[in-house]
Amino acid sequence: MTATPLIAGIEIGGSKCICILARSPEDIVEQVRIETRDPAATLNEVDAALERWHGEHRFAAIGLAAFGPLELNPASPHYGAIVSTPKPGWSDTPITSRFARFGVPIGLDTDVVGAARAEQRWGAAQGLADFAYMTVGTGVGVGALVADRPILGRGNAEMGHMRVSRLAGDDWPGICRFHGDCVEGLACGPAITARHGPGAVAADWPGWATVEHALAMLIHNLVVTLQPQQIIIGGGVASGQASLIDAVRRRALESLAGYYTASDLPDDFLIAPGLGTQAGPLGAIALGLSALES
Repeated sequence: MTATPLIAGIEIGGSKCICILARSPEDIVEQVRIETRDPAATLNEVDAALERWHGEHRFAAIGLAAFGPLELNPASPHYGAIVSTPKPGWSDTPITSRFARFGVPIGLDTDVVGAARAEQRWGAAQGLADFAYMTVGTGVGVGALVADRPILGRGNAEMGHMRVSRLAGDDWPGICRFHGDCVEGLACGPAITARHGPGAVAADWPGWATVEHALAMLIHNLVVTLQPQQIIIGGGVASGQASLIDAVRRRALESLAGYYTASDLPDDFLIAPGLGTQAGPLGAIALGLSALES
């Protein structure tokens, strides 16, 4: 039996980058955390980790899972770059081209599509071809697979920037520098911090209602547009607030009001990642494996 090849994965997130050298969730050789700062400082540290691993292990492929928006059209001269992102300083940052020198296949997609692929390969979405992975952390993003393919038209889908109906009486402007009160502007980690103020956010903080509502409205829209078999919610905010997924599920079902397929949604329709907090880093490994296999 041929051994599973060793993959170097890079998950570029809004607050941290995880470099991971692995074959599978059960065979992780090393994992390195790098704080996301400006592109030069951050990617120089990533370069150093890959250089060391290449010298010591000769990995077979690289997987890149990054926050977006990304240029994913191979015909574009800007292919493999982070484009007009809300992350300050990172717009128009090339990433794929930095790693071409290693001479191995490179798999690239958004961090949420990567996490979806990891959940499909090893986690809670095994056997599914139509599902979505949502992250609620530094940003809000959705990686949706439809007939086993990520959505890609003029660019990658940025569903975290949908505008949705607001919770009655809430007129807080939101923090998205492009849209103000889109879902990300209302429900991401920095939005929660901005609305709450300094200090730990208690589980009974009244502001959770606005976060839950914005995410539930996004779920409503996903159900009536994409008809996913399942939606997985991960990310630092979701993993740090134990009751969030149940609250969002309840609000989404109330909003959908039994319409069409929402009349028989199963209890496990909206769940936490099977891979836990490793869904993101392992997403980069899944992308690298896919690039090698194709």
